[in-house]
Amino acid sequence: MRNTILVFSVVALFLAGCSSIKVSSDYDHSVDFTQYKTYSYYGWANNSDQILNQLDKDRIEKTFAKEFDNRGMTYTKEGGELVVALYIVTQQKQETAATTTGFGGGPYYGGGYYGYGPGWGWGGGFSTTSYHTYDYTVGTLICDVFDAKEQKLIWEGTGQKTVDSDPGTRDETIPKAVEAIMAQYPVPAAEAK
Repeated sequence: MRNTILVFSVVALFLAGCSSIKVSSDYDHSVDFTQYKTYSYYGWANNSDQILNQLDKDRIEKTFAKEFDNRGMTYTKEGGELVVALYIVTQQKQETAATTTGFGGGPYYGGGYYGYGPGWGWGGGFSTTSYHTYDYTVGTLICDVFDAKEQKLIWEGTGQKTVDSDPGTRDETIPKAVEAIMAQYPVPAAEAK
């Protein structure tokens, strides 16, 4: 069974503020997702969880469990109707930003035509552009959900976001990232009471 299961790419999507999570999903439209009542957890495909610390790994797993529970499904260690697999990927990127600052320029009063009579005009100015290159990490989280009996992929959700280096924000940002991915699951979450 493990060989037939593709990966659920999970990215630790941590950045607070600047960039928002980019979410996409795809699923088998012929499947009635409301028929599934149990799920099992395949785990982290290709040992991709090795790049996570234990705290972030727990945050991701607990939030996914909560999201599936909110959709009326029950976790079972083995034999679930669905199998959920997780996978995390990070990519180092570099970007250059330009900032242009202008100075000077303003009205002046001086000689008119060939220096005779009054004249109005606009004084010259100058500008300077500075460039700044910075490195950042982008994380991609993919959730693959399989029909255990048919052994086929029926839903995949992905999220991509800049990884925040501040661990203090992750209690808030990781659940929000997982919730954004699961918002595209074909069965909506139950309303909170």
